[in-house]
Amino acid sequence: MSLRPWRDITRRPCRQIMVGNVPVGGDAPVTVQTMTNTPTSDPRATIDQIRRCEEAGVDIIRVSCPDVESTAALRQIVRAARVPIVADIHFHYKRALEAADAGAACLRINPGNIGSSERVAEVVRAAKANGCAIRIGVNGGSLERHLLEKYGEPCPDALVESALDHIKLLQDHDFHEFKVAVKASDFFLAVAAYQQLAAVVDCPLHLGITEAGGFVGGTVKSAIGIGSLLWFGIGDTIRVSLSAEPEEEVRVGFEILKSLGIRNRGVRVVSCPSCARQGFDVIRTVQALEERLQHIRTPMSLSVLGCVVNGPGEARETDIGITGGGNGKQMVYLSGVTDHHVQDAGMIEHIVALVEAKAAEIDAATEQKVAA
Repeated sequence: MSLRPWRDITRRPCRQIMVGNVPVGGDAPVTVQTMTNTPTSDPRATIDQIRRCEEAGVDIIRVSCPDVESTAALRQIVRAARVPIVADIHFHYKRALEAADAGAACLRINPGNIGSSERVAEVVRAAKANGCAIRIGVNGGSLERHLLEKYGEPCPDALVESALDHIKLLQDHDFHEFKVAVKASDFFLAVAAYQQLAAVVDCPLHLGITEAGGFVGGTVKSAIGIGSLLWFGIGDTIRVSLSAEPEEEVRVGFEILKSLGIRNRGVRVVSCPSCARQGFDVIRTVQALEERLQHIRTPMSLSVLGCVVNGPGEARETDIGITGGGNGKQMVYLSGVTDHHVQDAGMIEHIVALVEAKAAEIDAATEQKVAA
């Protein structure tokens, strides 16, 4: 029994597949994905964007491969990337064959759009020959016509039936290295479909609320939809779909995982909404600290509270805390204990230095433990 059972999440058991060198499913960490928005035919621009996503911590990156020029550039992109590359194939099966040969770690396909059974068989043979996984991507906005006629509208039953039909196509060709997504822009629909699918398949599930919207609205919808599923124990890899830069999708994805205690990376900030009691400008301080601490990958916590009402209590639960004391003099807590005071001038630089030092201390202790 956990000390805090209300925080426990029991993860849905499923088999594990490999996307390049990254395990997905089973007992592997839930991975964070994004997708480039540069023309894949422009390898330099695409690689530059991939670098920014890698710095943000991405585990897997998807790129569009709609034409021959894109798959021709893919080999260079795969060689340059430090994370596995998924090739997004929508209709033409030959793009899947080219992408597999170019070194893609995974092919994102809708088997029903690829064409005949023989074309699906060709894609499977290419995937097997090149060690590619496959992601079956079902989307509420592009369901097959016969399913829309059968159900009248996109609904959980329709999404799940589409997924099961596509799974059977791959299994009929003795291919089992696949994961599945049943995405929709309506998070009620998506959550219901994923719950239904999770109960009848044993493959890894790729979570997402598709076409979620802009940065703020899309983050909220994704946090509700993806967060609910993860809380239920459903989901092995996630992509937060935002009308924002890919590296922002990555950061939001990690924040969702951090909030649920599923995976920790970087600094978890606990901060107050600010009010007239604040002893310093909380909003601007948090903004500055979040920007300055993006390079920290070591899991740790930082509380930023404007006054002494809740500040000391929150600081006791975090690695480093700053609480407003008023008159330009704030209290600094280390490991939950009041340690010293700091003046407003230079406060942000001071907190950044403390966080960097704490991260180095944690890293050294971790390395020492591994070495022992």
